[in-house]
Amino acid sequence: MKRWFIVVCSLFLLIGSGCTRAEKERAAKEEAVDQQTKVEQEEAPVRKPSVFPLTGIETEQKPNHRVVAVMINNHPKARPQSGLPKADIVYEVLAEGDVTRFLALYQSEKPKKIGPVRSARDYYIQLSKGYDALYICHGWSPEAKEMLESGEVDYLNGLFYDGTLFQRASFRKAPHNSYITFTNIEKGAQQQGFSLEDEIEPLPFFTSELQGVAAQQINISYSKRSYAQVQYKYDDAQQKYARYSGGEQTIDYDTEQPVLIDNVFIVEMEHTIVDETGRRDIDLISGGKGYLFQKGVVREVEWKNVEGRILPYENGIPIGFVPGKTWINIVPKLSIVHYQ
Repeated sequence: MKRWFIVVCSLFLLIGSGCTRAEKERAAKEEAVDQQTKVEQEEAPVRKPSVFPLTGIETEQKPNHRVVAVMINNHPKARPQSGLPKADIVYEVLAEGDVTRFLALYQSEKPKKIGPVRSARDYYIQLSKGYDALYICHGWSPEAKEMLESGEVDYLNGLFYDGTLFQRASFRKAPHNSYITFTNIEKGAQQQGFSLEDEIEPLPFFTSELQGVAAQQINISYSKRSYAQVQYKYDDAQQKYARYSGGEQTIDYDTEQPVLIDNVFIVEMEHTIVDETGRRDIDLISGGKGYLFQKGVVREVEWKNVEGRILPYENGIPIGFVPGKTWINIVPKLSIVHYQ
């Protein structure tokens, strides 16, 4: 009996030691794998998020689509327009008389439909060149025609694609009814051999606390007529400015999405009437005074033309935009601008 007891105990000891060795070997293998994983993670490059160059907003996609600049009609009979809420930057500038037109720059978003599309002017083309944009218009002034036909920019003109790339809407009358889809813009670019990819120099952006005077509402009077009155009203909840024309909020015709803006940049430029039809020459080069509205506050700034882009400066030092959408109103004098 004693001998059997000794044998049984010996077997238990052998089994116990075997289990211990197996567990130790397994633990050693797991530790080796953990160490290798840790080394690989430490050696792997840190992936920095990409940002859209004209909004400063982070994106998972490669933000290399070429900028597309579209001339959008702002006559009272053309409102509300299609596609404006998705524009990264919008320049609002007087054409003839007291009616402005929009130059809408698209890069981070592609609206399904844009319009009504209107005719080109030379200073809108100059503004688009600052972004090496594909320029979209329907018609042109003599000066704009000369610029475009000389090959200064890649362009698609509805004069040559009316009824094909450009379509006329039945609910409006010409010249306030020409529309183009983003699909047709890309189709036309491919037909003409225009590149749709570009490495775009980003705008300056910052996220530090803003300094300035409170400005909850902005009024721009391009004339005394009601349709020429522009307003921006600050929405505290969304921390953005909503835009109004003639007392009506600016929304998308198709989706009813409102235009909401993070940077309202108003700049004073010299305007000169150059012909009997009231066409203008606008000094985009010399620099001057302006207002920069962000997050419900305003700063008096200067503007400079930096390689074709109109950018804000303060005491000669460049300052940035807050990430988001930007509207740039070009006015003949700052005295038509009031804020409160």
